[in-house]
Amino acid sequence: MPPPMAGAFFFAYQFQKSPLFNRNKMPHKKSDNPNRLIHSTSPYLLQHAYNPVDWYEWGDEALAKAKREDKPILLSIGYSSCHWCHVMAHQSFEDSHIAQLMNEHFVCVKLDREERPDIDQVYMEAVQAMNQNGGWPLNVFLTPNQQPFFGGTYFPPKNWAQLLIQINQAFQQKRKEIEESASELSKHIGVSDLQRFQKKGENVVTRAMADKMFATLDSRFDFTWGGIDKAPKFIMPSTWLFLMRYYQLTKETKALEMLHLTLKKIAQGGIYDQIGGGFARYSVDGEWFAPHFEKMLYDNAQLLSLYSEAYQLTKDETYKDIVYKTVEWLEREMTSAEGGFYSALDADSEGEEGKFYTWTYEQLKEALGNDLTFVLDYYQATEAGNWEHGQNILIRNDDLASKEIESRIIEINKKLLTFREKRERPGLDDKILTSWNAMTIQGLTDAYKAFADDHLLQLAEKAVGFIESKLLVENKIYRSYKDKHSTTTGFLDDYGFLIAAYTSLYQVTFNEKYIHEAKKWCEITNKEFFDEAEGFFHYSGNSSESLIARKKEVFDNVIPSSNAVMARNLHHLGIILDKENWKEMSKGMLTRFVHLIESEPVYMSYWGILAIEMIKGIAEIVVVGKEAEQMRKELHRNYLPFGITMGTSTKSDLPLITSRERDENTIYVCFEKTCQLPVHSIEATLNQIYNT
Repeated sequence: MPPPMAGAFFFAYQFQKSPLFNRNKMPHKKSDNPNRLIHSTSPYLLQHAYNPVDWYEWGDEALAKAKREDKPILLSIGYSSCHWCHVMAHQSFEDSHIAQLMNEHFVCVKLDREERPDIDQVYMEAVQAMNQNGGWPLNVFLTPNQQPFFGGTYFPPKNWAQLLIQINQAFQQKRKEIEESASELSKHIGVSDLQRFQKKGENVVTRAMADKMFATLDSRFDFTWGGIDKAPKFIMPSTWLFLMRYYQLTKETKALEMLHLTLKKIAQGGIYDQIGGGFARYSVDGEWFAPHFEKMLYDNAQLLSLYSEAYQLTKDETYKDIVYKTVEWLEREMTSAEGGFYSALDADSEGEEGKFYTWTYEQLKEALGNDLTFVLDYYQATEAGNWEHGQNILIRNDDLASKEIESRIIEINKKLLTFREKRERPGLDDKILTSWNAMTIQGLTDAYKAFADDHLLQLAEKAVGFIESKLLVENKIYRSYKDKHSTTTGFLDDYGFLIAAYTSLYQVTFNEKYIHEAKKWCEITNKEFFDEAEGFFHYSGNSSESLIARKKEVFDNVIPSSNAVMARNLHHLGIILDKENWKEMSKGMLTRFVHLIESEPVYMSYWGILAIEMIKGIAEIVVVGKEAEQMRKELHRNYLPFGITMGTSTKSDLPLITSRERDENTIYVCFEKTCQLPVHSIEATLNQIYNT
């Protein structure tokens, strides 16, 4: 932690005492003329294009102006489906008096955190280092050379105006102290997480490591509602993907019970859209009941994988239903005409959070008629409302579940969905992000494995075609697309998730174009992002613009860390392409964090998945013969978390297939290039995989 920041503490005190701005009524007025953001490709920035604030996008123009006029930079970061971002925008950024203060004293920069996560990472860490709560909207004040000296999240309009005045005064009167504390803070956030957390010495990946991870998850588990025992509750898909692999490794039944409880409770709760499919970002309580109603593509992408794998493992029809309803939602509400997937749906509609998704008793009565009483029981709704302001959040009562009732509820849901579609819809963030689309392709390929439904594969291949035609240009990946690709090139998560998607597409199609693309982009990533000195990948590439810190993303969150994704890519591609140096790179990354993976499995769960793959060993499964594709489909309907599938019905230049091609349907199962006898049936193949 850096030394105390005089500027931060000064503002925290003065901001409470200031009498300089005390207007009781704040007018809310949009400008008649657009500002610079009107040219943005970000829907979030476009939402601010008619603010009276003289907004800039992050870039040379704004940074040069700050230096030229010697003004602090006011950096305001958010995203389109962020509820409190909208509130602050309406209360403060649409107010002409507050805008005048902002324009007079600051160079005002608006940033979409989803387009520029590299900048968001740096300044979020800075605000947290000031002992402030992180979150969005994130408002950070910077010196003209981009060093942060104060920040926070949401401010009510009166307080925001007072703060603007106080910061301007302090910047004029206490400039030296501010620059000293900003410089110290910048040094702190420039320190790599690797320097902070990795341990020196030889670390070994062992079965005991996996057992410690499970014991920690067990100690933090909510045995009433599932998930991690805290509120608010985020689903954290990688945690449960790890738990399935731990069960497969150990046959520890408690792990399976924890998985079932979590997935069932999530599917029953308000966090899951019982009518239209898809999942909200998190629940504000510990029971998955009341969601923060925004729906993010990245959550749903990962949940396609999670519920598909859970179906493969258990054959529970509930999990299949969840997958198909989520895909229906994706196609209905989140898919562009060209096959790319949009980013998010707002929590708000008509100015109210959750209004699109909740129901009053009268609305249910109007929509359902004679089915009302049944639905009140099944979805646990009441005349007074089970939530706030007389509203009902629909939560499923699985005590009433039966085949007859499930058939009836399908028809009722159609009625409710038709009724709901007449409402004003939540705002749509229709930018198309490379990384989140790649995650969705991964989810669809995992669903295709489980259900062998060609439509799922068609959606995945159309999406990757969109990425190839719109976001890949001359050996560069671009971050996002809205009518045109952004000027921002991709970050490590864009490269990493796309490589993973190509690798998965190869395994479910045997189309070698996909594996060659995975190899190509992996080679580019190694060249552009890898830091030889620390043995990990930078989040931004070598050709990216210079920021005050160049971060390495190590910890998993709701989205797995980009370094963990790349480590797993290197391991898988190292096997498929017989590249020992890539496998060694992967192992080197993993072993530096054994102690953290053991102690923090929730925030290192994707690393844990890689660790279990290394502990168990990955089966190299080669399928050849005239009916290779059909055999692959049959094989993939089984749960094979420790298998990589390769094959061809003709010829191949992949090292593990060459010289094995033949007309007769044959499957080879190998571990570390040591092969068992070739077999000719799925049953015999599974015996070799499971009994090794």
